[in-house]
Amino acid sequence: MTDAPRIAAVVFDIGGVLLDWDPRYVYRELFDDEAEMERFLKEVCSAEWHEDNDRGVAYAQSCAALAARHPEYRELIWTWARRTEDMIGGPIEGTVAILGELQAAGVPCYGLTNMEAETYPLRRERYPFLRVLDGVVVSSAEGVIKPDPEIFRRLLERFGLAAGATVMVDDAPRNIDAAARLGMATVRFDSPEQLRAELVALGLPLSG
Repeated sequence: MTDAPRIAAVVFDIGGVLLDWDPRYVYRELFDDEAEMERFLKEVCSAEWHEDNDRGVAYAQSCAALAARHPEYRELIWTWARRTEDMIGGPIEGTVAILGELQAAGVPCYGLTNMEAETYPLRRERYPFLRVLDGVVVSSAEGVIKPDPEIFRRLLERFGLAAGATVMVDDAPRNIDAAARLGMATVRFDSPEQLRAELVALGLPLSG
């Protein structure tokens, strides 16, 4: 039995792993009823609708089309585009610290994110740690989103990464499953403390 390859690179999802992103930060200000807000986020500005934004469809197009189908929610729909940066609660500091430690130890670190064309440049400007990643693949620039295996293949090929020597850190089970099917090591993110422990177990140079 051969040993598993040593992990040589770490790939971070951004929203939910490095940045605390949640549209509820905005919509809780606009709904008096939590259940009504949740229904709006499930049935109107839903995860499925937002996937088109992550594929590169501009807000001007996606919000206009959605507002035409739900005119009673027109202003709330356009709020998504107008206040997208207010959906960021801030960096997940413990994960940012792990990123810094890995880079200081010489471990290449990359980003693989489902993110809109309008928002990624703004967030890269706001958060310096996004500018020091060794490379980033952004779904809206590729026209394909996780968990499609194609975006993982583009990441690996673009940066010359061996799947078995690369660990994917993501908070979404379907993305973790897709990476694993391509032979990547994976860590499903739950907290910075859990992430640190699992990366240490994979042999990465972090303080325990």
